[in-house]
Amino acid sequence: MIYRITGIRLELDGTEKDLKREAAKRLNVKSEKICSLKLYKKSVDARHKDDVHFVCTIEADSSENNAARDRRITEAKPYRYSFPEIHRLEVRPVVVGFGPAGMLAALILAQAGQRPVVLERGSCVEERQKKVKSFWKVGNLDTHCNVQFGEGGAGTFSDGKLNTGTKDPRIRKVLEEFAAAG
Repeated sequence: MIYRITGIRLELDGTEKDLKREAAKRLNVKSEKICSLKLYKKSVDARHKDDVHFVCTIEADSSENNAARDRRITEAKPYRYSFPEIHRLEVRPVVVGFGPAGMLAALILAQAGQRPVVLERGSCVEERQKKVKSFWKVGNLDTHCNVQFGEGGAGTFSDGKLNTGTKDPRIRKVLEEFAAAG
């Protein structure tokens, strides 16, 4: 059976071997009883500057599970979100903005056989970088191409924090598409 184990602490220089050891410990089995291991999710916990580490969710395949009841260990059920079928629209759908939401909306529409038209008020990322740098240095504001408007959306110049609705079953599809796009 494949088990999903959440909340595994992994040091920054940690390895798959460390994850396997922790999975065996959580399942209360020997490491040899873990047939396969898959990293399902990995995030950085940087809340304390002197204790930065990863927090992982893994899927471990084991014929045994001798763990006492633990809410952090569940059966890993494969889940693929499939978007509802959309019949060919007479008019091409319009996506306004090419930030993360606009990119995903256009991608999903294209995957559904639609041919979305994407409207973006700003410029490509390379041009935005130049204009934003100019704004920060000397205050030249381009009202059509700046921190808010342009390819990549407002998050392009953010501090990197990303919050996702982790309880929503569609989030895996979103994260997989973003990861596939680099």
